Amino acid sequence: MTEPTPGAPARAHGPSKLAKTLRIPLGFVLGALYVIYAPAYTNPLKLGVGALIALVGLLVRGWAAGHIVKNDRLATTGPYAHTRNPLYFGSFLLAAGFAIAVHWSLLLLVIAFWVLVYAPTMQRERRNILRRFPEHYPAWEENVPAFFPRPTPWRAPDAEHAPFDFGLYMRHREWRAALAFVVVIAWLAYRMPR
Repeated sequence: MTEPTPGAPARAHGPSKLAKTLRIPLGFVLGALYVIYAPAYTNPLKLGVGALIALVGLLVRGWAAGHIVKNDRLATTGPYAHTRNPLYFGSFLLAAGFAIAVHWSLLLLVIAFWVLVYAPTMQRERRNILRRFPEHYPAWEENVPAFFPRPTPWRAPDAEHAPFDFGLYMRHREWRAALAFVVVIAWLAYRMPR
C-alpha cells in the first residue's frame, strides 16, 4: 500500500467513510428522538446528576474551542495537554449526561455510538493531523491519550503556553452547544412528570 503524499488530504474509506457520512445526520435523528421521548422518563435526581455530567462535558468542549486553531498549529495546551480529542471527549460527556438524565441504559447506546461512529472518525483525523504536523505529532501522541484524559497536563518541550482565547471560542461557535444544553435541560425539567 502506498503512503499518501504529505500535505494531501486523506481519503476516508471503509468504516471511516461510513462514520463520516452518518455522524451528523444520525446525531440529529437521535437528538430529536431524545427531545421528543426523554422527558417522560426522567426525575429530579436523574436530571440533576445527568445535567452535572453534561455540564462538565460542555465546559471541556468550551475549553477546547478556546485553544484550537484548526489547520494552523498543533494544539497541545489547555485540554489538549490532557487528551488529544477534548472536543469529542466533551461531547461524549454531554451525551452521557443527557442519557443518564433519562435512564442509565441509554448510556450503552451512547457508548455504542462513540465506538461505531467516533472511533473511526478519530482515527481518520489522527492520520490527517499526523500528515500536517509530522515533526510535533509523534511526541504528543506518545504522551497524551487519544480519548480519556490524563490527570496531569503534558508539556511539549518546545511549546509556548497558549492561554484560553475567548475569540476562538466565539469563532468556533461553541456558544451554540451552551445554548442547546440550556434548552434541553429546561425542556426536560419543564416536561418531567410531576
